[in-house]
Amino acid sequence: MAINPSEQDHLVEIGPGQGAITEPLLDSKCQLDVVELDRDLVSQLDRRFGSIARFTLHSADALAFNFSDLSHGEKLRIVGNLPYNISTPLLFHLMEQAHHIQDMYFMLQKEIVNRLQARPGSKQFGRLSIMIQLHCDVDALFDVDPECFHPQPKVMSSIVRLTPHRQQKYHINNKPFFESLVKAAFGQRRKTIRNTLKEFCQDDILEAAGISPSQRAENIDIEQFVTLSNLLSPSSS
Repeated sequence: MAINPSEQDHLVEIGPGQGAITEPLLDSKCQLDVVELDRDLVSQLDRRFGSIARFTLHSADALAFNFSDLSHGEKLRIVGNLPYNISTPLLFHLMEQAHHIQDMYFMLQKEIVNRLQARPGSKQFGRLSIMIQLHCDVDALFDVDPECFHPQPKVMSSIVRLTPHRQQKYHINNKPFFESLVKAAFGQRRKTIRNTLKEFCQDDILEAAGISPSQRAENIDIEQFVTLSNLLSPSSS
């Protein structure tokens, strides 16, 4: 498998379901924690794998789970077939703990993967692209046809690898402010940045950050957003 786990690895599987991926992961002799919300599935997983010393089962909601607590001096490798309805908030949740993570492998809706790796100037480029690329390198590995599932979904799926940067590429003075700035910039995609950020700044500040006020947010790169945020919020909070 693309993950290529080894017995030296500490893996975390999100949403193992009935254990289709869990079993081959355990075959690698890795240490494996799994996080599952469905109590019926928790019981099945416990019966099937609970006797294995390297296996730890967490009956919990991944959106509220503190993955950092599982890291004891080593980096985690996280894998999962993420539910499409929570994939975006879960990715944001994981980014908050990226410094404890070596890499992540997820199956997601192909549309989401396209957004994750989108570059400025693309219609797919947006808040999700920026917030993930701020923390990680994004590599789309391969697609998974709907015919591979039963019942068949109506969308194509893709496997993506997210690798947190060893060192942060950008210094952001005030991360909550940066996040609110980016969210506002993409809040009305058809409007110019002058209009979407009128509550934040005037044209002169945009131009100081190298941004034309007539641009749309999708044409502004991460470095420009960081520069603008730091101009507007020069000190940390």
